[in-house]
Amino acid sequence: MQAINARASALVLVDYQARLMPAIHDAEKVSSNARILARTAQILGIPVLGTEQNPSRLGPNIAPVKSECTHTLAKTHFDACADGLVEELAGATKKCDQVIIAGCEAHVCMLQTALGLLRARKRVWVVANASGSRHPEDHAAAMNRLEQAGATIVTHEMVLFEWLHDCKHPHFREVLELIKAAD
Repeated sequence: MQAINARASALVLVDYQARLMPAIHDAEKVSSNARILARTAQILGIPVLGTEQNPSRLGPNIAPVKSECTHTLAKTHFDACADGLVEELAGATKKCDQVIIAGCEAHVCMLQTALGLLRARKRVWVVANASGSRHPEDHAAAMNRLEQAGATIVTHEMVLFEWLHDCKHPHFREVLELIKAAD
């Protein structure tokens, strides 16, 4: 089993749009975990790409998530790869074969984007507790399907500590403070 390597990673945050979030089950925790992921990625120099589904109709991502994104891709397809996500990833980093992904709705846009990344031969980690759906059973079905398709299902803290790799990492304390502040 391959470990997450910060130098080969990018973070993709799918559709945390203000008009959608009120309907998402446990939305506050989902968006908080996404923000911790994004903030840590920024601290560690990991590219953070956001997506927005039909933003002319659904509006932008919530500010705490959008502000952490290096770039946000507007899309109309449910699979962001069909709107250029793979190319955006290639332009964002020299070596990105590992994609950490989270988003809403987990069983629609996030699922289809993760499947697209798998088809593009990316190694994909899906952050379950930073992803949301309106209904918990849709979220559970999405995680099950993605795992069967070859993605690895993780939590945000699993990703953070694999990115750090060692408690002697120069940003360990800073990341630990982000985690503690959210508890």
